[in-house]
Formats: sequence, structure tokens, C-alpha cells
Amino acid sequence: MAKLKPWYQIVTPREDLRENKPIDASEFAVHLDHIHRSAEAVPPVYREPRQFFDRTVWTKSLMYLASQVVRRLNGLTVETSAIFNMATQFGGGKTHSLTALYHIARGCGEAANWRGLPEVLIRAQVESVPKAAVAVFVGKSFDSLVGRGEDGEPRRRTPWGEIAWQLGGMESFKAVEEHDRDFVEPKGDAIRRMLPKGRPVLILMDEIISYVSTYRDQKWGNKLYNFLDCLAEEARGLKHVAVVVSIPASELEYTSDDEADENRFKKMLDRVGLAISMSSDSEVTEIIRRRLFEWTGVSDDARRTISAYADWAQDHASDLPEMAGQDGESISDLFRSSYPFHPTVISVFERKWQTLPRFQRTRGILRLLALWVARAYQDEHRQAFREPLITLGSAPLDDQSFRDAVFEQLGSDRLVTPVTTDIAGRKDSHAIRLDREATDDIKQLRLHQKVATTIFFESNGGQSQTKAEASPSDVRAALGNPDLDVGNIETVLGGLLSNCYYLVSEQNRYRFGLIPNLNQMLVNRRANIRAEDLEARVKREITELFNAMPQDGYRHKHIPGHRFFPSKSNDIPDRAQLVLAVMGYDTPYGESATERLLDSLVRESGSSARAFKSAIFFCVPEKVSAVSEDARSLLAWEDISEDSESVSRLDESQKRTLKGNLERAKRDLKESIFRSYRHVYLLEKDNKLRHEDLGQITSSQDSSITGLIVSSLLSSDIITTYVGPTKLAQYWPAAINEWSTQAVRDVFFASPSLPRILDPDSIKRTIVNGVTQGVLGYAHKDHEGQLKLDYFEEPVVETAIEIGEDSFILHAALARKLKEPPRLATLELRPDSVILKPRDSAEMHVSGRDQYGGGYDVGTVDWSASGGSITRDGLFTAHEAEGVYEISARSGKITTHGTVQIRSIPVPDGLGPKPSEDGQRLLWSGEVPAQKWMNFYTQVLSRFVASSALRLQVSFEAKTNNEQAERSLEDTRRALRDLGLDTNARIE
Repeated sequence: MAKLKPWYQIVTPREDLRENKPIDASEFAVHLDHIHRSAEAVPPVYREPRQFFDRTVWTKSLMYLASQVVRRLNGLTVETSAIFNMATQFGGGKTHSLTALYHIARGCGEAANWRGLPEVLIRAQVESVPKAAVAVFVGKSFDSLVGRGEDGEPRRRTPWGEIAWQLGGMESFKAVEEHDRDFVEPKGDAIRRMLPKGRPVLILMDEIISYVSTYRDQKWGNKLYNFLDCLAEEARGLKHVAVVVSIPASELEYTSDDEADENRFKKMLDRVGLAISMSSDSEVTEIIRRRLFEWTGVSDDARRTISAYADWAQDHASDLPEMAGQDGESISDLFRSSYPFHPTVISVFERKWQTLPRFQRTRGILRLLALWVARAYQDEHRQAFREPLITLGSAPLDDQSFRDAVFEQLGSDRLVTPVTTDIAGRKDSHAIRLDREATDDIKQLRLHQKVATTIFFESNGGQSQTKAEASPSDVRAALGNPDLDVGNIETVLGGLLSNCYYLVSEQNRYRFGLIPNLNQMLVNRRANIRAEDLEARVKREITELFNAMPQDGYRHKHIPGHRFFPSKSNDIPDRAQLVLAVMGYDTPYGESATERLLDSLVRESGSSARAFKSAIFFCVPEKVSAVSEDARSLLAWEDISEDSESVSRLDESQKRTLKGNLERAKRDLKESIFRSYRHVYLLEKDNKLRHEDLGQITSSQDSSITGLIVSSLLSSDIITTYVGPTKLAQYWPAAINEWSTQAVRDVFFASPSLPRILDPDSIKRTIVNGVTQGVLGYAHKDHEGQLKLDYFEEPVVETAIEIGEDSFILHAALARKLKEPPRLATLELRPDSVILKPRDSAEMHVSGRDQYGGGYDVGTVDWSASGGSITRDGLFTAHEAEGVYEISARSGKITTHGTVQIRSIPVPDGLGPKPSEDGQRLLWSGEVPAQKWMNFYTQVLSRFVASSALRLQVSFEAKTNNEQAERSLEDTRRALRDLGLDTNARIE
């Protein structure tokens, strides 16, 4: 509200309020008898007529009463009453009005110079105020047992004796002296004689019911009644006599007898005179403004404030009960008539507080508002508050003097503890604490204190059950302004209801009561919650929320496995399946120890390196979380609910509240856990942990936190539900032709460079689609280790696909070759070269291979040889002639050749015929160029593959740059693993 000036820069409190001087209630208590007797304690503002009228608000009623009395004193009887009964009304100022008449009647010609008196004379249609004899009787002051009379004066013991003495001294008193002595009320003749001759007479009587109540047992109240009845009748017949009466007592605790006597006096006076209400509702604030401020009227700055508030109120009229049905001008008038107060500051006393037995109306309200304005003026300057209006919520309940004045009006101080505990008066008062902990917009406005204070005043102090409540609309009406976010009021109400000990709510109505509410029970139970019970409950709730069924049924079916609160690497299994590791609140987000633990868990599995690093993703909670406090509250509410003795002491409203609090505590804990578990970690392509922030997540998005995490990772393609066969082919290791289905599945959980698949078995669907589309072949190896094609370019069901080391997928080209029936492709002659002496023999053997490299039955072999003879079984016998000769073996159209050398010299070791069935060893070692490795395998080693006697020892060394070293090592180990070989590759 920077554009609106604060109220204290527009209107100025009177000097004593600006200086915050102690203000006693007597400051606003007009005591007519003290004024009449010139008591020293009477403030000049009441004793001196000019000061008195400078601060007097000439209400319509006061102007009418004064003009009527002046006319009567001037002897005018037309349309003028002689008897006036001032009726009770909030802010009426009956004694103040009697004091005004007293000064007027005694002022004579001087009165015309006092503020407001010229208008009185004009309205009375007279030129001046005649000198009148004035008598004052105040029922609360006159003691008939003691009587009244100074030295040299007669003792007056009756109201009529005192009135006669004041009117005409001894001369008037003699007319009723016997009546006074014998306590007999005078009647017509005696009354006329006691009235001074040739002078106007004004008799003022205040609080007569106090006199009646005091002397009820002596029946003296009845005598006063008879006297007043006779006096009224006589006054009506005289031109220059006026009698003005105020019946009720300002502080009397009324009994049924008091009420009956008041009604009796009222009926009598109404019969013989005129009943008059001393102020209307619209005039009350004018009285207050003139008494508390140096009031000069509504300025332009004030009009801007009034207009801004009125516009806001009209825009929100449907939510504000006081504004309902009013047009913009009426709403503006409401704010204009109460400025600098908000209208609800005055109206709350009219609407609710006036029903309290001890409520002192004008005097009490002026006392309260004077203290209020003095404190507000000091606070505004000291703390730089810039409130455009003095609102109901700004009442300084933290001030002891103000609280005492409030409790005086309530007639009881039983609310001291509720006020100081929940609103203000102590540093730890709940509203003060909540403002201290609130967001800046609420803290700066002190909104918790203002809302709580408004509820206190609107709920009638908690003393009555009839109107002892404040609705949210009451609070909005009292605190709403052009710059307030009205939604904050609902937030504040919820905070107060959850924390205050004496605030009660039922059916969206609020009040402060005298009995501690459930919140205090909650605080006591919360303090007794054991740490181990709290930790166990939090872990249980976390587990349930992660295990809950997600809204998406498919994700529920294939949801990752969970590992809760792992602390060491073997707490998480090393397998080809997604695992969600849920960290506890002892390992929160943002701490280096947490990140070190995550790194250890993802890289190690017990004492070994973790193979399936990509299978793990972690969910880590916020470091600062309300979960513990919400769990403590839930356990406390459950403890209270299960305590039958405590529940039996609750009323039905509190039982409903207890049930609601328990349900709300469950929801609060659930939402706290959701909000805290927003951080996800997983291995990135660079082999480092990657952080994913899920943002603000709530249970309204999904019933399962796991479901939310999976949805988020699916949307960012970190997890996938399916990998197409074409995409799978892009991940195919370059060093192999056939890829085991187990290795295919495992690679998606071992390599962070690949997406994670939600369902490991979905790889079967990939293979099925690849086979059907002709992108992949599906094969297995027989007992000899030979590939056997099972499916290619044909329909196949997922159940036919096995995930294992002996099942393979093949590139389409290889599958297409395997799809042809096996046929003899090559013949192999063993030995294919031999040296013999003449007449020696050697056995020759032939084996066949099909086009896939597998063994093939050669059937009948046709042998031919030169330099010797060869049998059908391949037994070659050398001739005598030395030389080099050829041996041929043919099966079908396939022929193979070998050589035989015949010579008589000794045969070198190893080139002769096989000496025994065990055979000899063929050994070779050397360095093979990398580009000739496949040729080396095909031309040298392949012939020995079918025999189990072939053994290979391989070592290799390859250079790689530093950036790719880890990636190359990981790919190499994976390929070795796919081949079933030792994965002891290393980087040096």
C-alpha cells in the first residue's frame, strides 16, 4: 500500500495519546455530581464549559434535547416537553448529555459563545439562555443513611431534600424539611413551594436505579418513584421547569429486581414525558474521533484511502457480510464515517460486545480505543508500520494495560491465558511465533496476530455461546485491503488452528474458548514420541509410498525392484533388472557423504566390481524436510485417538476435530514424503553419476513415488519400454557375429551409454520383431558348438525365445546363409604331407565340412595315388622309386590333395607317420599382425577346431586415448564376458 499514506500522517491523535501517557478510565467517565460540586479531580475538559464543548460532538439527539430544554427554560411550552427520559443505547453518552445541559443552564449569556450553542439557540428559536436554578441528583453518589450537608447546612437525607437545597437553599429546603426528616415523599403543593419563584428550573437526575437498588430493602426506591412521578406531573404544568432523567447505572450488575424497577421507572417517565436516544450509530464514530484526535474532518489523503478500500470492498462484496446488498456509495460512506478506523473496529462492539453484561459502551470503548490509538501511534513510528487504517487485527493485545481494559469490559479475566498463549503478550505466543516463521508477505503484515486478534474480538471474547464465533468472511472483512492476498488468510487460519491451544473451529466458525483444545494434547503427546518409533514409522511410510500401485497398470506390472535404505554395496543385488535404491533421511541430497556412498554403491557389489551399473538408480530425499515433524504429529494423534480415557473427555465437536486432525496428519506426512523425494541419481554415459530433479511432486500426480520417477525417466528417454530391432543392431559389438540373448539383455543394464529397459523380458519382443522383419536371426549352438538357425524371416512367438548363453541373435546376412541346408563344402586330408621310405605305409584320413564350417559325413571316398598304392580305407604303400608323388581323395564333386615324398634317407622327426594312438604335439608361437588374424585363424587353426586337442593361449595389447580408456575397457570386458572368457583385461 505504498500509494496510500498511513493514518498517522493524515490525522493526529491528541497530545496525551501521542506521548503515550497512562490513560485512566476516569478520563472518559463524566461524573455529574463531581462537576456540580467542583471536585478537584474533575478534568478541565469536563469542568470548564469551553473545553467541554470544544470536544463535544453535537449529535442530532443532543442538539434536539438541548434546544428543547432551552425552550422550556425560556417558558416556551408549544411542542416542548418538560420531562425527558434518556434511553439506553451503545455510545449514547447520557451522562455527557446531562453535563452539557448543566453547563448550558448555568452559562446564561456566556453560553452563546461556546461551540455549538449558537445552533442550539437558533433551533430553540430563542435569543439567549436564561439564568436557571440547577439541581443534580446522581443515584450512585447520594447516601441517604449519612445524608449530605456541610457545616451550617441542614442535613439532607432524601433525594427531594437534596434537590430542594440545590435549587433554592434554605428557602426551598424548608418546603420539604419535614418530608426529608420523616422520609416521606412530597407531593404537588410541597413540590411547587420548593421550586424557586421567578427563575427557570432544571433538575438533572442520573443513574437513579443505583439508588433504588441500594435501598430496596428499606422501600426508599418506591418513595423516589412516587416523588419523581409527582415532580413530573408538577413540571408539566409549569412553563419554566425541565426535568431530565437517566435511569440505568453504568456499572451495576443487574438483577431481576433491578430490571423490573428500571422498566417501572421507564414506563412512568415515558407516560409523562419524552423518551430520547442520545446518539445514532452513525454518530458514534464522530464522538470517538473528536475525543481521540485533533479532528478537522476528512482530508483529500483520507478520501484516497477511503476510495481504495471501498473499491476493494465492493469488488469482494459477495465475500463480505457487512457489504452485502450495498452499492459503492454506501460502502464509501461506511468507510468515511469510521475513518481512521476500519468500520469493523466500531461495528464489532455494536454487533457483539454490547450483549456483555459489563460492557460500558461509550466510556469503555473510548478507554479501549484511546489505549489502542496511543499504542498504534507509537508502533507505527517506531517499527515503520504504514497501515492506512486502524484495523481490528491491530488491537495491541500484547500491551498489559490494553488487555486489562479489554478484560474489564468482558467482566472477567479468565481469557488471560488463552490470549497470552495463542495471540500476544509473550515472546512465544503462537501467533507471534507463526509470524516469525512465516513467508515474508505474511510476516511483514503480522497476519497471524491480526487474524487471531480479529477472531478474539469477533467471537465476543469466548464468554457467550450465542455469537461466540468468527467466520472467515468476518476475518476477510476486518483485514481485507487493496494489497492483501486474501488467500493468505485461509493459510493463516489453518496455521493458527494447527498450533493454538485455545482456538476452536466448528463448521468453519472460529472462537477462542477457555478450555485447552486438542493442540495442547498434541504437544504433550509429541514430546513423548520415542526416536526409534519415529524412525520406524517414517521408514514404513516411505516403503508404502514407493511400493504403492502406480496409476499406470503397465508400469505397475514392470515396476523396478526396490532396495530401501542401503548402506553398503551388497545391499543391492548385481543383476540385469532395474533397481530403485531408496535412500534414507540420514543420507540427504546435497551432502558429499551421500554422493560418496552412491558412487560406492553403483560401482561395487560386495568385494567385486559391479557388472550391472546402469541397472541402479537412486532416489534421495531433501536435506531439510518436514517429514520427521509430520510423522511425530501423526504418531501423537494416533496415540490420542487410541487413548479411550482421553477421548471420553472430549465433546462431540472435539471428537470430530480429532478425527479430522488424524486424517490430515496422514495426508501431511504423505505429502511431505512426496515433496522430499525429488532427487534421482543414475550413471551417465561419462561413467559419472547424473542428478535429475523431479521438481515439486505430489500424491495427486500419482499414488506411487516410484510411478512418478519412472514416468519422469521414461519421458526423458533415460528408461525405455522397448528397443526396436533396427536400434538394437546399432548397439551390436563389432567383434562378434553371433550375440547371445543373455548378453543382449545384459548390455542394457551394464552400459550407461545405452537406454535402460523397464522390462528385461521386453528384449524377447525385440527379437521376435527382428526375426519377423528379417532384421535378425535367432539360433542356438549344438553340442559341438555349431550354430543352428531356429527362426528367420518367419512368424515366431515370444515364448519360443530363450534368454541364455546358448541362444543367439545373428545379423541378417549370417542368418540367411544358415538358412540354406548343410552340404559338403570342403574335404580335409590328414596328413596332407608325409615322407616315407620305400615300401613303408601311412594311413590317410578324410573329413568333410559343410558351408557353415560344421562337420559333414563324406560318405564313400574315391582314392587315387601315384608313387604307390592306396586302399579304399586310405592306406598308402610306397613303391621303390624315390620322388614326390600326389595322393587325391574325392567325394562327390569335391576333391582334396596331399603329397608323399619317398626317399631312402632317414625321415626327420615329426614328418613320419603317426607313431601311436596318443599322437604328438604340434606347437607354434610367434606374433601375428592384427590385419592377418582372421587369415591366421582360417588357414592355420580352423583345421584343429573340431578336435578338442587344440589349445590357444592369447595375449594382446592395444593403445587407447585417455578419454576413451574407461569406455574401451568396459566394452572389452563385456565382449569377453559374452564369450564366456575371463574378464581380467586392465588399463595400465
